[in-house]
Amino acid sequence: MSKNKTIIKAKPGKQELFITREFEAPRELVFKAYTDEKIYAQWLGPHGLETWFEVFEPVSGGKYKFVQKDKDGNEFSFHGVTHEVNFPERIIGTFEFDGLPESGHVVLETTRFEALPGDRTRITSQSVFQSVSDRDGMVESGMEHGVVEGYERLDEILETLKK
Repeated sequence: MSKNKTIIKAKPGKQELFITREFEAPRELVFKAYTDEKIYAQWLGPHGLETWFEVFEPVSGGKYKFVQKDKDGNEFSFHGVTHEVNFPERIIGTFEFDGLPESGHVVLETTRFEALPGDRTRITSQSVFQSVSDRDGMVESGMEHGVVEGYERLDEILETLKK
């Protein structure tokens, strides 16, 4: 269990949510964990899911598609477009779950990487949904569980990478 808490704020009636988390690693290394395919696939999402990228282009104008498989063999896929990669400060892109009955529920995400004293990093992610109901649906889907567990795994990976 990490000493750093994941904070998720979703104000009622708003189309956005914010995720804030601190890491015991330098900003450049945390940024790398978001832009290195092998590292990202190790920590993205909750425990118990195998994750791989079918497409991964972490550059401005790039795109991605990843798949997650649970222990029962069920697969879930997600995709998006990367609008901006500004090392080591910011990543802006879209996110969409492929399993919805209709497409077009796109989320605009901005993740900022802030250097803190002591070679630490704070990330702040803002996700803007197309509607309040889309945002509420994401929150109710158990997204918090996956985010918290993913960041706990990222803590472990960062500790290994720092050595």
